Amino acid sequence: MKLDRASEAGPAYGRLSPKELQRRASQGLELLRACTVCPRDCQVNRLDNAFAVCKTGRYAQVASYGPHFGEEDCLRGRRGSGTIFFSYCNLRCVFCQNFDISWKGNGTGAPPERLAEMMLELQDQGCHNINLVTPEHVVPQILEALVMAVARGLRLPLVYNTSAYDSMDSLWLLDGVVDIYMPDFKFWDTEMARKYSRAPDYPEVARRTIKEMHRQVGELVLDEEGVATRGVLLRHLVMPGNVAGTREVCRWIARELSLDTYVNIMAQYYPAGKVSGTEYAEIARRVTPEEYGLALREAIEAGLRRLDARRPSYAVL
Repeated sequence: MKLDRASEAGPAYGRLSPKELQRRASQGLELLRACTVCPRDCQVNRLDNAFAVCKTGRYAQVASYGPHFGEEDCLRGRRGSGTIFFSYCNLRCVFCQNFDISWKGNGTGAPPERLAEMMLELQDQGCHNINLVTPEHVVPQILEALVMAVARGLRLPLVYNTSAYDSMDSLWLLDGVVDIYMPDFKFWDTEMARKYSRAPDYPEVARRTIKEMHRQVGELVLDEEGVATRGVLLRHLVMPGNVAGTREVCRWIARELSLDTYVNIMAQYYPAGKVSGTEYAEIARRVTPEEYGLALREAIEAGLRRLDARRPSYAVL
């Protein structure tokens, strides 16, 4: 889709007053008092540095940040996507390819002042956007830092790069703040979500949150250089043995969102994390060319018209 006039006005948060942005941040921090920032609803007081599943207390932890050129072409452009990788996660995906970050929590504490500095450094390096990776459990901390960064001249669009295991409270705070939502849709089946991510409610939550993301920002819009400025970019990772439920996911996207939803059907699954030949043996292999080719056909048969252009060399339609 071509650039719309609203996108030319700058990032979404630029149309909010400083007072409103501060109100969102304050409201987010209150969610930490008996934490309901994500669907886990752990109810611990993270303002006192207590934590539960996400192992994150008062301040976010960051594993790394910098220009990233491995994202979709429409995000990385020519100058890279300005990624901030948050440590820990509210899901427990046994196959996580960032196991050292999401499970072990490699990284350092990032109070709001430091997080704001990271955003501004990425802008100074020429990145096209600020790409918040695994942000579900640190939405209040992101908003708190954003207030400071905007006051110091931040003007890049925000990418919310999420598993879709988000709370509606968090998404309502982000309405009018985030420009590009990039959710995964990991599993269609409750039992698969329980077994591989320890979140049996994941499919229900994902359907609810992705619909809300689409309501907020609509279909993906690109500028004249093909760089995304606003909208939903949805990812779906194909897994061995159709563990992810690709056909059902694609049909749901077509039916409940739009046939023009931008979707990346991803083939890069490989055994990682806790997956081995003895533990979770059924997914201890890569996806075959036939499995990936079938996934693409299922997306096309569902009527989806905007599939990410990059394909593995073995893809078969």
